[in-house]
Amino acid sequence: MDTTVAERRTSTAADLLDAYFALPVDHHGRRRAREKAIEAWLPLARHLAQRYTGRGEPTDDLVQTASLGLVKAIDRFEPDRGIDFAGFAIPTIIGELKRHFRDRTWSVRVPRRLQELRLAITTAETVLTQALGRSPTVADVAAHLGVSEDDVLDGLEGARAYRASSLSTPIGDGGDATELGELLGGDDPEFELAENRLVLGPALGILDDRERRIVILRFHGNLTQAQIADQVGISQMHVSRLITRALAKLRRYLEDEGA
Repeated sequence: MDTTVAERRTSTAADLLDAYFALPVDHHGRRRAREKAIEAWLPLARHLAQRYTGRGEPTDDLVQTASLGLVKAIDRFEPDRGIDFAGFAIPTIIGELKRHFRDRTWSVRVPRRLQELRLAITTAETVLTQALGRSPTVADVAAHLGVSEDDVLDGLEGARAYRASSLSTPIGDGGDATELGELLGGDDPEFELAENRLVLGPALGILDDRERRIVILRFHGNLTQAQIADQVGISQMHVSRLITRALAKLRRYLEDEGA
């Protein structure tokens, strides 16, 4: 009974497809005929999409990708060549699904060359393991694929980008258990401070003795302009002008040095 129903559906879908292709390109009903043909063949796309479920991708996304492949197959199909549509559509739809996994499911985007190399390495490892009776070395894989060992290492390194580890991944057991994110370092403000000191050291050398002293008292000693005026023996207004002039010198120097 199920086989009969499936045959009827296939026959109906084929009839709708034939009716679509029988219409002239400029016929007013051609667009609607195309839509009916696509709808009739959608079960084939859904069936093929189901083959790829359980690989980390939402089923809806796979069905959408397979449906897109079906549309491409209908638009590219040439009935005059005498080829069965299902035989043409299935490879087209499967190719679209494989491209989806190749292009959309990598956690970190890597060049297509490395993506394809990763697949080739996986296949080579399976073949060589059976042939050699052991796990193949990098040299074995390289010789089998006709590439350099560095290329194989690049492919293996790129494969790590296919799936990213969650920062919540538990590390350790029992009372010593923690999460991966807790083991990652953060930004250390002391590094920026050290860089600033390295840059400002030579910059302060362009100031005269009084300017340098005033800048150090103001920004390192945290003294007010009034306190600096008392120590240096000049007016507060003069201190303000000297600070402004010193900072302008430092700014020009740093800009010229690209710091």
